Amino acid sequence: MTYWLDLFTGKTWQEFLDAGAEISGFREGRWKTVQKFQLGDRLLCYLTGISRFVGALEVTSETFRDTKKIWSDAEFPCRVKVKPLVALKPETAIPVLSLKEHLSIFQNLKSPGAWSGHFRGSPAKWKNEDGEVIFKALLQAQASPTVRPFDERKLNYRPNILRAKIGAVTIPEAEPEISIHTPKATQSPTSESSQHDRMQMALTKLGCDLGLEVWVARNDRGRKVDGVKITDLPQLLNELPIHFDPATTKTIELIDVLWLRGKAIVAAFEIESTTSIYSGLLRMSDLIAMQPNLDIPLYIVAPDDRRDKVMSEIGRPTFSRLEPPLREMCKFLPFSALDERIKQVSQFVGYVKPDFIDEIAEVYDSGDTESDEAA
Repeated sequence: MTYWLDLFTGKTWQEFLDAGAEISGFREGRWKTVQKFQLGDRLLCYLTGISRFVGALEVTSETFRDTKKIWSDAEFPCRVKVKPLVALKPETAIPVLSLKEHLSIFQNLKSPGAWSGHFRGSPAKWKNEDGEVIFKALLQAQASPTVRPFDERKLNYRPNILRAKIGAVTIPEAEPEISIHTPKATQSPTSESSQHDRMQMALTKLGCDLGLEVWVARNDRGRKVDGVKITDLPQLLNELPIHFDPATTKTIELIDVLWLRGKAIVAAFEIESTTSIYSGLLRMSDLIAMQPNLDIPLYIVAPDDRRDKVMSEIGRPTFSRLEPPLREMCKFLPFSALDERIKQVSQFVGYVKPDFIDEIAEVYDSGDTESDEAA
């Protein structure tokens, strides 16, 4: 018996259930792999938009081709009959990050987001040990469901992914130019500049509270939030303790917030509250291009309603050509989730590890690429 990954969007999962949950399908280009299915194999169902395991199916027939309509957006003609062993709802599905201590895909990562590469296409054969961990977790979730809220937009989100010689990429839609130079007399407390400053202060203070040293971009050090200067916070570094070539050093010095432990960078944050989302990504891209072996988590921190824009920009061809691609290194942190998480850990922040941020960070989801998506 073999475990296989079976990718779904929120929409294709619901259409699968509505059709009786009897047939799973894959794109034509996956036929060779689909033919390797054996009776009794298990398909582990994964919702790409919210990165959760939602079910397990048992293969009950030989594979076959059919175009009978089940899904509205594509045919998925490479098919197999299945029997649901577990079928959860999105709100009770299991976040993959909740299993990271037990799955081999999270071990010895070359980059912080490299694990997401295991969810770019299906079917994909999984190690038996990992399959057993996931299947047992699904059975437990079915017996004792735990409701975990999620963003409906993420469940239904599907990037406009295109094929290119370098792989799957996204081409963001052009947006009208919006002036961000609001006169001071008319700026509101929620203006883009104040949003940026507030989040920069929050990340700086959080890093200090975690017992880390913190670097703030040189050009931001005169900023105040509620009358408090960023430079008034303890553990703020005046010089970086790491040494790179001049170009890399200049790039790092302009990153909004860095968390460090000794001479090691623990995490890097670019805060993007402006329309373009682009300057922070370019800085992260420059850093990867100049130091491809720099293994640190990178985060774009932005308003919740900019999620789709961030994701589409991360998938640009120019970022996909990097080694490693930006999408494997850089994650999205929504303002609201970061605010909420900081409140949750405020009473015991000194006992929290810095990587708790990963629990709310979102990776670029290329699991539903045009050539590899399954349903």
